[in-house]
Amino acid sequence: MKYDYLIVGAGLFGATFAHEARKQGKTCIVIDKRNHIAGNIYCAEEEGILIHRYGAHIFHTSDEKVWKYVNQFVTFNHFINSPVAVYKDELYNLPFNMNTFSKMWGIRTPAEAKEIIERQIRDLDIQEPKNLEEQALKLVGRDVYEKLIKGYTEKQWGRPCTELPAFIIKRLPLRFLYDNNYFSDRYQGIPIEGYNVLVEKLLCGTEVVLSTDYRDFHAANPDIAAKTVYTGMIDEYYDFCFGNLEYRSVRFEDEHLETDNYQGNAVVNYTESAVPYTRIIEHKHFAFGTQPTTIISKEYPSEWKPGVEPYYPINNERNNALYEKYKDKAAKEENVIFGGRLGTYKYYDMDKVIAAALIAAEKEFG
Repeated sequence: MKYDYLIVGAGLFGATFAHEARKQGKTCIVIDKRNHIAGNIYCAEEEGILIHRYGAHIFHTSDEKVWKYVNQFVTFNHFINSPVAVYKDELYNLPFNMNTFSKMWGIRTPAEAKEIIERQIRDLDIQEPKNLEEQALKLVGRDVYEKLIKGYTEKQWGRPCTELPAFIIKRLPLRFLYDNNYFSDRYQGIPIEGYNVLVEKLLCGTEVVLSTDYRDFHAANPDIAAKTVYTGMIDEYYDFCFGNLEYRSVRFEDEHLETDNYQGNAVVNYTESAVPYTRIIEHKHFAFGTQPTTIISKEYPSEWKPGVEPYYPINNERNNALYEKYKDKAAKEENVIFGGRLGTYKYYDMDKVIAAALIAAEKEFG
């Protein structure tokens, strides 16, 4: 065995585990099928602007341990995520808060907003929601649902809300405050140096091999490491022996524009079903950029198929039951650690990925 660990995937989970292993004197080799490190938080610099190549990533956490951990490697700016939503010719603040309700109904007080929402829910008289549409209506009433949830959700999932299970939306937070901060976490920001630097420093001192497929690498080097940390698709690891887990994917279209400010905000959601993309990201605003030009990315949700990047696990009843079979099989592995979004078939925020990697390392090294 040349290494203690073969780590498959140079994203946050793999990089954090590699850093912790190295601190314990362990040797690691990290491979990744892409031609860059950092997974989906990878940033590419164009025209002096850091482009979030795989969609917007805003770091937020209430976990002080994780916050202190990442601040060892990079410095965070004070970006606060305050997206807006466009519905036809109307513009609303997100998350759903008093600025949203004031614009929607011409009211001022929390009492007025609560009364309207409660009346709409009462008039609908939905007892046991049979699908996502009924569940959302029961939570927020008709106006918020029709303008800000329905179209966006149907684009995101690629099917009508009436065909989606109710349990997907367990709660829809309504804030009766004039507060556009999307996250309620204590700590929030984006690395001034970029996410690439965070991952570079986590991987410092570890051998990294890019543009490398796990199966090909393992076939050529079957005994290269005593253990494997696997952050790829768990069903693929087992040759889809129980069947394919389902994912949603995203296609990005970039535009370079000869203006210093295209939309006035980093994130603008388009909630009308007639608009084919879900949102537009204007990357320079994540870093308070003053460049004379700008770059935007339109996000088009799509069905996942082999060869396409899997983004969002579809955690419905069918897929969760299927994942349990793979999870049971993985639990019997003595020399493989599964982690990350694809390895555990679970959507993670960045802080949760790091926390999970730290827990896995602590369990491994004591």
